[in-house]
Amino acid sequence: MIWLTWRQFRAQALTAAVALVGLAAYLVYLGMQMRDSYDKDVVGCTAGGNCEAVEKLFLNEYELPVFLASVLLIAIPALIGLFWGAPLITRELEAGTHRLVWNQSISRTRWLVVKLGFVAMISAVVVGVFSLLLTWAASPYDRVQGERFDAIGFMSRNITPIGYAVFAFILAATVGLLIRRTMPAMAITLAAVAAIQLIVPFGVRPHLQQPVSTTVALTADTQFKAFRDEGDEVQILGYNIPGAWMLDKTHTLYDSAGKAYDEKSFESCFSVDMGEMKECVAKRDLHVEVSYQPADRYWRFQWMEAGGYLALTALLVAFCISRIRRPLL
Repeated sequence: MIWLTWRQFRAQALTAAVALVGLAAYLVYLGMQMRDSYDKDVVGCTAGGNCEAVEKLFLNEYELPVFLASVLLIAIPALIGLFWGAPLITRELEAGTHRLVWNQSISRTRWLVVKLGFVAMISAVVVGVFSLLLTWAASPYDRVQGERFDAIGFMSRNITPIGYAVFAFILAATVGLLIRRTMPAMAITLAAVAAIQLIVPFGVRPHLQQPVSTTVALTADTQFKAFRDEGDEVQILGYNIPGAWMLDKTHTLYDSAGKAYDEKSFESCFSVDMGEMKECVAKRDLHVEVSYQPADRYWRFQWMEAGGYLALTALLVAFCISRIRRPLL
């Protein structure tokens, strides 16, 4: 049965292998180039130089290739679902070849488990190797950017893409088993995967653990930015804890008594010189309430999200096994 599955799937597997070799060569080249630039410019930046400007130049230089590689890795599980998962069973049902196999000594359950397991393993290997290479290549960029919880970065690094790829494949195969038509199954798979890509980063991931909430005093050393927007108002935005996932995009200001503070009342603090502006704001004894996921939860979130995908995958496989035992036609 494994040999038969390989014979049916070898063209797709070899195509994926060739594409992976090309991607690997590019990522190795990009990683070496990025490390050379990081060691020479970012690490080599002296204390007297404008290191912040150097870091921005470094990020601007490699932002596009890292972004494109990340988006490609996020898209690959969806492509696996569309072109490997959806046709896997529907192709057999539409052609009627499943009857030939089932009339042999191969049971329906074994036929299904071998096909799902074999292709799922190849999917995990392809995406796992790509994720490993991208994580290695982009590590200098990620270190400078300091946003490991970023939606695109989180989904395209380390182990989460592997769980996502296996889940997308099994989901597509399950849809194909239920719909029994290739094109409708592909369309439903595409819609389902797109919905999951939006729901998980913004609706599920922030709540995998209870966020940490705290009150932070705006002192001269607090990391914040002030600017004059189109409405000619000064606002406190972008409070940042290095490495953490800040869930608040804007913050309400509170005075020492805990009452909301009108941002317009410290417009006089606005200055071209950031140091003078911070000192002026610090004298007003203001605070902001922030909510965030600490940096040390990164790997916990990676394992939780990958584990969640694999748990859903196991449920889908169990459903497919129960469904294949019943008459399909």
